[in-house]
Amino acid sequence: MRRQTNALVAALLLLPLGQPLLLGSTTALATAAVVLSTQAAHAQSTAVHHNNRGVDKNNSGDHQGAIVDFTKAIEIDPQYALAYYNRGLAKSELGDHQGAIADYTKAIAINPQYASAYNNRGLEKMDSDDCQGAIADLTKAIRINSKNADGAYGARAFCRAQLKDYQGAISDYSKALEIDPDVALWLFHRGIAKYISGDRKGAIQDYTQGLTIDPTHDMSGTIYYFRARSRGAEGDIQGACLDLKKAASLGKEDAAKLAKRNCR
Repeated sequence: MRRQTNALVAALLLLPLGQPLLLGSTTALATAAVVLSTQAAHAQSTAVHHNNRGVDKNNSGDHQGAIVDFTKAIEIDPQYALAYYNRGLAKSELGDHQGAIADYTKAIAINPQYASAYNNRGLEKMDSDDCQGAIADLTKAIRINSKNADGAYGARAFCRAQLKDYQGAISDYSKALEIDPDVALWLFHRGIAKYISGDRKGAIQDYTQGLTIDPTHDMSGTIYYFRARSRGAEGDIQGACLDLKKAASLGKEDAAKLAKRNCR
């Protein structure tokens, strides 16, 4: 024991003045760091596994099962913004708009530049009749990622039209169509906004372009009817009658009545 003590004293005398006495702790700390790093990597890998499995379940229609997996991923990694976002998608599929909004809000808190989370939270607010809140979120999504914001522009346009801001709606539909010019629905809605604003010729152009892109769209009967009214207002009675008959053939009863009364 005395030899060991003397050896320790000798070792201490060799240390430069002020050097910390670690006596083997460097190796211990390094080992502990490796263990912690390995544990963290394993936890992250497990969280990713649950997230990916949740995505597969959500895509196959098992939204409840997906939520279970996304929740597990969040329990493992509470800062996993993507898992919150994906859980919001699953909740939205189940009609839980407020739950989806809460998850998108959490994802945004973790990543304030999460454009898709702003976009989807805006859509949920729109479906919840909160158009003002939707416009604020969609505007944020557009500011973060304007190049891929056609959907955000289209949704914001719809909300602006709901608030009777028809010029704002026309502007947003136009921006959406600059990014993706082949969306018939936006052309139809822009045409309606133009018609309400008094631009009947512009409305006719939009209706016609939309019907060219997608002649079998669910809104086709309504659009033929609206184009008939626009054409009639512009004095094109023959064109209006053709559109009324087409709308009537697609089940629009009002168009059938008008055609019967005004067209031979």
